[in-house]
Amino acid sequence: MKQAWTLALLVVGLAVLAVFPFVSPNQAVTTVAIYTLLFAIAAMAWNLFSGYTGYISLGHAAYAGIGSYALAIMCQDWNIAGGYTPFLLVPVAGLIAGVFALPLGWIAMRVRQHAFVVVTLAIFNVFQLLAFNLEPITNGSAGMFLPNPPWGAYFFNIPFYYAASILLLVTLLISWWIRHSKFGLGLLAIRDDEDRAAGLGVKTGAFKLSAYLISAVIVGMAGALTVYFVGTVYPEYAFDPSYDVTLIVMVYLGGSATISGPLLGALLLEPARNFLDLQFNNPYLDLVIFGGLFLMIILFLPEGVISGLRKWWEGRIAVQKSTLLSPPDLPDAGSQPSAVLADSREKSG
Repeated sequence: MKQAWTLALLVVGLAVLAVFPFVSPNQAVTTVAIYTLLFAIAAMAWNLFSGYTGYISLGHAAYAGIGSYALAIMCQDWNIAGGYTPFLLVPVAGLIAGVFALPLGWIAMRVRQHAFVVVTLAIFNVFQLLAFNLEPITNGSAGMFLPNPPWGAYFFNIPFYYAASILLLVTLLISWWIRHSKFGLGLLAIRDDEDRAAGLGVKTGAFKLSAYLISAVIVGMAGALTVYFVGTVYPEYAFDPSYDVTLIVMVYLGGSATISGPLLGALLLEPARNFLDLQFNNPYLDLVIFGGLFLMIILFLPEGVISGLRKWWEGRIAVQKSTLLSPPDLPDAGSQPSAVLADSREKSG
């Protein structure tokens, strides 16, 4: 029954994903949908490492920025025209982000817990400063421009939407495989007790580094696709300090170490963030609200919406089953009403 429901939801989700651009009321809604898909991809990628291992990373925005600049530099140096060719370079940009993530992840995972958080934040700050100062490569604060796609205004969003949808489905498949593999069980064991997992034979160092690498590659691809959609890349936007905060809130809202939790968090938060920006025109208001929301999640819904709803539903089913299986309460003779006892005496007399 559970598999049937999962399959039905998957079919409905794919159908909605396929037809959404053609039933969308305007281009603004499609633009929000594209950003939602891109953040869902990055949130699922962040969850593959931090959600499964418990190592909270505040430096994944560095790999989004590396992917962004990698695509921009390739298009500039190779004279790539606008169109579908830059989409083919998005995986290359993700691999370049992975090349940087391999040594950086190895260094960062020499430490644990709070020290790991500080190291990843330092990695982010270093790359943001490099983007400002390596002007011969990144053009500094002047930014870089990507080639303009030759599509009309009505068709402009559609290729980006379906490119983001394909990357989302690939990320979902990777998440499903990891969650149902020995690799995923090893990552969860590291989150629960890393020393005990190592004692049981889990190669903790290789497992953590592999998850970190996969996560960085996907985030780099999401960053590259984002910058091609925007058309420009600047250091302060490519290496955005609020990027990781947004991913963390999305993952914890939906449920960390789950397949659909980060997707649900992105579907709830990214449209809300765009609505707040449109209504109040304050770029920092969403950070204040997200910070308060994160505190509420930690206090009242620490396992996320998915796990919370699952536990509530399982508890309700358990109560119903116990009610159906429990024998009916038979009245005790000593507790019968006096009128009934008197009637029984008259009949016996």
